[in-house]
Amino acid sequence: MNVTSNPVSAYRQTTVKTAGQGKLIVMLYDETIRQIDKAIELMQAKSKNIEQIHNALVKAQDVVTELMVGLDFERGGEIAKNLLSIYIYVNERLRDSNIKKVIPPAQEARNIMAELRTAWSQLANQAPAPNEPEGGINIAG
Repeated sequence: MNVTSNPVSAYRQTTVKTAGQGKLIVMLYDETIRQIDKAIELMQAKSKNIEQIHNALVKAQDVVTELMVGLDFERGGEIAKNLLSIYIYVNERLRDSNIKKVIPPAQEARNIMAELRTAWSQLANQAPAPNEPEGGINIAG
């Protein structure tokens, strides 16, 4: 589909292309939370469509994995190591929720991601520090 024929797609592409690194990280958190919410909603509705629940949780795990891959251990130091541990834990909780098709592990993962999203959103909205290169935050890449 041509980008100009789908204004929503064009807007999303422009948003991603023009967002700073901190804003991109926030967008990844938003997508993770959105997918977890979708899975939880389907489980609460006692949906018989197990595949939709599975797909939403796997998509959430994929985004968390992208956050892991983007970690910069050289520049991020201890914070990056701690984030890796958190992301691994979140992925384990999402996996547990998916295997058992139960809400509590997914809700726990969602709560963790929402807290991290809030922190990243605050960082992304701050002006860059004087010694920070233009382009923003690079703790979690």
